[in-house]
Amino acid sequence: MHIDLLSSINAERRARRAVVQVTDLASGVSRIVREAEVSGDPLADEIGKALRAGKSGLVRVGEAEIFLNVDVPPARILIIGAVHISQALAPMARLAGLDVDIVDPRTAFATPERFPGVALAAEWPEDVLKRRPLDAYTALVAVTHDPKIDDIPLKAALDADCFYIGALGSRKTHAKRLERLTAAGATADQLPRIEAPIGLDIGAATPAEIAVAVLGSIIRALRRRSVAMDAS
Repeated sequence: MHIDLLSSINAERRARRAVVQVTDLASGVSRIVREAEVSGDPLADEIGKALRAGKSGLVRVGEAEIFLNVDVPPARILIIGAVHISQALAPMARLAGLDVDIVDPRTAFATPERFPGVALAAEWPEDVLKRRPLDAYTALVAVTHDPKIDDIPLKAALDADCFYIGALGSRKTHAKRLERLTAAGATADQLPRIEAPIGLDIGAATPAEIAVAVLGSIIRALRRRSVAMDAS
């Protein structure tokens, strides 16, 4: 691989942005396509499908054989709230191959004993986000029911264009949440991205069932995301 291509790919990796190396197998010529450039590429459909699947592979375009080497950041879930739902969701998500972080400033909830083997921060979300900002490959799950804890990361998730944003609460609770987020600067176009009530509508009743519904929504959002096809 040419050093310039490698340098560009590594830069995208560090920034947690997807990139595809496109190689014509007949000529051996390679180029890279950043996710934000997909819409203007002649192979936009093929590259978009590869990015959504997160898998490299061979595609045929006319007589040409093209290999798409896909480099996608590992998807992660940031759970705001060390609650019962989180205790069930964290191991399920890890089985599905997703990284999981849990943040909750309430030290009585955010304990290693309740979340063994999980990256856990007993801090305010806004402090954690300064060190590790949200991005398009992060899902934000807010489940504390406390606006003082949930609202700031929800607004940050909207601004970062997280691939999934969900919040626990009834429709009445969510309506009040939308009013607060609007006052905080969220736009009318952003607000519908928040899934509330959270998770797929499977009639979930227990914390474990709600966790299954949330994980289903996250996986669906990850595999159906738009791949920045509207980017310039």
